[in-house]
Amino acid sequence: MSLQQALRQIVGDAHVLSGEEIAPLLVDARRRYTGRAQALVRPGSTEEVGAVVRAAREARVPIVVQGGNTGLMGAATPDKSGRAILLHLSRLNRIRAIDAYNDTITVEAGCVLQQVQEAARDAQRLFPLSLGAEGSCTIGGNLGTNAGGTQVLRYGNARDLTLGLEVVTAEGEIWHGLRGLRKDNTGYDLRDLYIGSEGTLGIITAATLKLFPLPTAQCTAFVSFPALDHALQFLGLARKGFGAALTGFEIIAADVLRFVARTTPQYPLPVDPSLAPAGGWYALIETSNEQSQEIASEIFTGVLAEAFEHGLIEDALVAASGSQRLALWGLREHGISEAQNIEGRNIKHDISLPLSRLTAFVDTSLARLQQHFPGCRPLIFGHLGDGNLHFNVSAPLGVAAVDFLAEESRVHDIVHDTTHEFGGSISAEHGIGIAKRDLLPRYKSALELQLMGRIKHALDPLNLLNPGKVLNIEPSQCEQVAKARTA
Repeated sequence: MSLQQALRQIVGDAHVLSGEEIAPLLVDARRRYTGRAQALVRPGSTEEVGAVVRAAREARVPIVVQGGNTGLMGAATPDKSGRAILLHLSRLNRIRAIDAYNDTITVEAGCVLQQVQEAARDAQRLFPLSLGAEGSCTIGGNLGTNAGGTQVLRYGNARDLTLGLEVVTAEGEIWHGLRGLRKDNTGYDLRDLYIGSEGTLGIITAATLKLFPLPTAQCTAFVSFPALDHALQFLGLARKGFGAALTGFEIIAADVLRFVARTTPQYPLPVDPSLAPAGGWYALIETSNEQSQEIASEIFTGVLAEAFEHGLIEDALVAASGSQRLALWGLREHGISEAQNIEGRNIKHDISLPLSRLTAFVDTSLARLQQHFPGCRPLIFGHLGDGNLHFNVSAPLGVAAVDFLAEESRVHDIVHDTTHEFGGSISAEHGIGIAKRDLLPRYKSALELQLMGRIKHALDPLNLLNPGKVLNIEPSQCEQVAKARTA
């Protein structure tokens, strides 16, 4: 029996697809990578996932897992060989349980993030993971990349929001780890190992996630600063003044707003960016808590007033309504991306740094970029509270984007080398996939690569789960190559 015949017996003829009907799913979200697959398979249960893995293992066929296909690093795109099967988890989309007493929700990996948010809200709870693609990205992908988003400052990354997992191993076994425990000290933490592994160690099919009380009061403001260091000082003041209520602190360089104003003039802006000083910055800040709106607003304006007194902020627009709040978040989550898409591709970086070194990093990296690429336009925004910057670089005015993209590797070297120099990471929340795979030996130690290779080899010795992603070599060779680098 052929593999495709076996797959059809497992999931049914209607759920094994090939040819032109799967072509759109063989291209990544940024349209940088296009692969091939002998079939797309849509299992309808965890047991079917296990059976598919066993059949593929017997045939020695690689498996690439895909959810919403919104990833930015190419991790969900098969290679060009056409050997792999694309395991699409869209049918694993059930909300299995909500435990209001335990504040947990158990969902399948194919659930769209917004679907989980809405199910939690219907139960008068909050699931706080929030990002621009929440209407199409899936929980499996969020966990596979350890997604962050705009509320990490208070609630943490996807890993912090997960209590238990259900995982299909490389052998097709099912690990039933859907525990709603906040304390479980009975050995190695397999949950945290699978989260962030981008489908290379096992296939996450379901998760038990943390829920929180719905906030009764929210306060939002768009604040301007003369310099980045002022924003960092204000972050410290805000943490002290707001405590755990500080939910979001999104930083946006004034150059980004000027870019939006020029590229999408129809998009409403909360301020006139032409009035911002050179080197100016803005921040979108938000608090949420269970106090009354009156008390929350009083604390909010009090902290802003203190910041004014200390000369940390120049101006602040406080959202006066729910619609104004949504408009401010729309600028951050959609407006900036829309402006970049209209102008054309730029060179993107997803980096993180210690807050204490952030200003020095930005100053140094900007100077180095201008030295090598005069007139280039860095567009910097991100999650200041956790040191995560989206450091994108557009072509100088008058230079075609396609011509500037020819310099992509040199721009990456400058930004990533400077990030590493200042103690940062070249990937904060987007993962490694294929896009950053070959950069790891440059920025991770030989021992780290050895340990990663040993884990991969132990959990997937045949290298059938998303091969070629994260690690660029056969797991059995990883330790040998890493040792050679130190010889």
